[in-house]
Amino acid sequence: MADPEPLSPTAPRPAGRTVFTQGWRDVAFLHWAVDPARVAPLLPAGTRPDVVDGATYVGLIPFRMQRIGLLGTPGIPYLGSFAETNVRLYSVDAQGRRGVVFRSLDAERLVPVLAARWAARLPYAWSRMRIERAGDRWTYSCRRRWPGPAGARSRLTVQVGGPLAEPDPLALFLTARWGLHRAGRRGAAYWRNEHPAWPLHRAELVDLDDSLLPAAGLGDLPGPPDSVLFSPGVDVRFGPVVRPGREPSRPGREPRGPRRLPRP
Repeated sequence: MADPEPLSPTAPRPAGRTVFTQGWRDVAFLHWAVDPARVAPLLPAGTRPDVVDGATYVGLIPFRMQRIGLLGTPGIPYLGSFAETNVRLYSVDAQGRRGVVFRSLDAERLVPVLAARWAARLPYAWSRMRIERAGDRWTYSCRRRWPGPAGARSRLTVQVGGPLAEPDPLALFLTARWGLHRAGRRGAAYWRNEHPAWPLHRAELVDLDDSLLPAAGLGDLPGPPDSVLFSPGVDVRFGPVVRPGREPSRPGREPRGPRRLPRP
């Protein structure tokens, strides 16, 4: 397996032809350091835990999705805009591409949930959700409706501090991710994205009541998170999925994607 590619605040390769556009807004990043052996069985075949200073991380990421657009068309204002909370892990594949693996994605709009489960093969769930702001304090609430476990929930509050002039190595590791890995019949597929560098803020966890992490197969994580960050958000562009085993045609570039969204 290749060594992991260098960390970079912007995408190290073009995403290719636009498949989806999204806005990620009011994003809270909560992360716990864990032993890589703990999460390795939860990753798709062909990937391994991505590690920094001997640890990998589990992320709980609530945010506001804004105006999903398809194939470069303008974003959809209602069905394409909703609250979402992700549980994610950090992965690297045989080509050295760093990514994320989603253990769950809770969202408040049923139609996008069904579409993402069917077309993108991602573990979305339909949930009651709410985002509230009081000054620099943000509260994110989630209670799962479907599929199970019904009643899995998360409620957290963060206090947002000042901006980071430049992300430290850990903040870069946790936020600068230029694709996601998902399981396929022949190994891990890779779905590329591009967006500007994250504008990051320091943040402090005020309160947390969560059962999404155990529901995602991660058990109870000890103690408070090891990293808490906040971002007002970025606009994101996704390219085509790269089939398992596809290699870059030359350094720094991926082969051109097919005309239709491929199925691994």
